[in-house]
Amino acid sequence: MIPLSVLDLVTVREGGTVAQALGITVETARAAERAGYKRYWVAEHHGMEGIAGGATSVVLAHLGNATSTIRIGAGGIMLPNHTPYVIAEQFGTLAALFPGRVDLGLGRAAGADGRLALALRKDIVGAAERFPQDVVELRARFVGQAVGGVASPQASGAEVEMWILGSSLFGAQLAAMLGLPYAFASHFAPALLEEAARIYRERFQPSETLDRPYFMAAINLLAADTDEEARYLATSVDQSFVALRTGTPIKLPPPVRGYRESLPAARRAMLEQVRSVSAIGSPATVRQEVEVFVARTGADELIVSMATFDPAAQQRSLALTMDALR
Repeated sequence: MIPLSVLDLVTVREGGTVAQALGITVETARAAERAGYKRYWVAEHHGMEGIAGGATSVVLAHLGNATSTIRIGAGGIMLPNHTPYVIAEQFGTLAALFPGRVDLGLGRAAGADGRLALALRKDIVGAAERFPQDVVELRARFVGQAVGGVASPQASGAEVEMWILGSSLFGAQLAAMLGLPYAFASHFAPALLEEAARIYRERFQPSETLDRPYFMAAINLLAADTDEEARYLATSVDQSFVALRTGTPIKLPPPVRGYRESLPAARRAMLEQVRSVSAIGSPATVRQEVEVFVARTGADELIVSMATFDPAAQQRSLALTMDALR
């Protein structure tokens, strides 16, 4: 059976608070651990009222204390928003707290607009151009090198599994060149999935980290008792995504029956294209769609993403999915 992991945006639901979102994330991580998922990743986003995972390393420390075996990680840290030194300290500390359990996925996109760049006091464009050098610096700090003559005591020798994340071909090329595992964001940017996987595998250079390519693909996944119920539950995320793409991000709303059919043709086509990498339905449907996706991509691991307005439905989906795929 292919390894399964979870991507969580620490979703704030309509009528809910950040504190409640963090509590739900803890319970969902525990559910994923019980079900046998390999990793639980939190994504860094800023300036969005419906997403509460911006202080990613803090959230991961909370999750690490609430769990005992599942790997915890960033999916990912948007490195242009930070200095490599600070991220090395943060994740070195996490590795000391939770030995053998910490992943660090690195993305080049800022996840921020110009206003947020000012708030972060960062030249995000310039930092994005330095992304490859900053990744190399991070790796050097984890093996104990004093980059620029400055040591990173918390990071030195830390057991942190580094990943490159991407939704374009740039990340695939960088991961291949550095011999790092690669995760593709096909759950919201599926267009270049096959080409990115091909480039990563063809250009992969073995390293001390990996002797062969390791490719993880993201998929929207929601299992329920029936296809109809799963599609209904998934309309919460559908609504959120349409709102985001039309410039009006919202907290996660309750599901709406017939939502996709109610959309204008252009918005429905946009949603169907961006959500084309999905497995939503009964356990049998999810199993079939996952098997087709794995055969199509040759992925070594899948990371699943899908919030529900009722947290219990999301946690039940994790269990149903794992049972269906065993």
